[in-house]
Amino acid sequence: MISTAYAATTEAAAHAGPFYTEAHFWVNVAFLMVIGLAWRPVARAIAAALDARSAKIKGRIDEAHRLREEAQELLATYQRKQRDAMREAEEIIAHAKAEAERLAQQAARDLEVQMKRREQMALDRIAQAEAQALKEVQHAAVDIAISAATKVIGETLSAGQRGTLVDQSIGSLSGKLH
Repeated sequence: MISTAYAATTEAAAHAGPFYTEAHFWVNVAFLMVIGLAWRPVARAIAAALDARSAKIKGRIDEAHRLREEAQELLATYQRKQRDAMREAEEIIAHAKAEAERLAQQAARDLEVQMKRREQMALDRIAQAEAQALKEVQHAAVDIAISAATKVIGETLSAGQRGTLVDQSIGSLSGKLH
């Protein structure tokens, strides 16, 4: 068996001529030429596709940078607005506290004035009540005195003396009224 395989190989080698006369060589040469000729357009197409993809990626990166810068600007703007709003809120709170304090002081003053006014009104009412009570006591005293005088005069004086006393009282009335 080995001898038959060796004999076939040596026979093939004996029939074989130069390498360029074999079909296998020319198939390889044709394949390399097709690859060589197709390489440039394919390489250009691959390079163009890679360049386009690279440009697209670069565009996306540039867009991302631009968006990032815009976002940072917006963030800075909103942070500034927030600081301004906080400052304004603090000012409003301070103003409200000052206004509340002022209103509390004003209310305290108004309450004090009102309390003094009510106290004075109460004192006036007390004085009026005292004056009214004094008048009532005086009227009662006068009524008692008149009734006592009437009773005493009616019991102790005669009718003539009473008439004389009434006439004298009527005569002295004109001097007392003017």
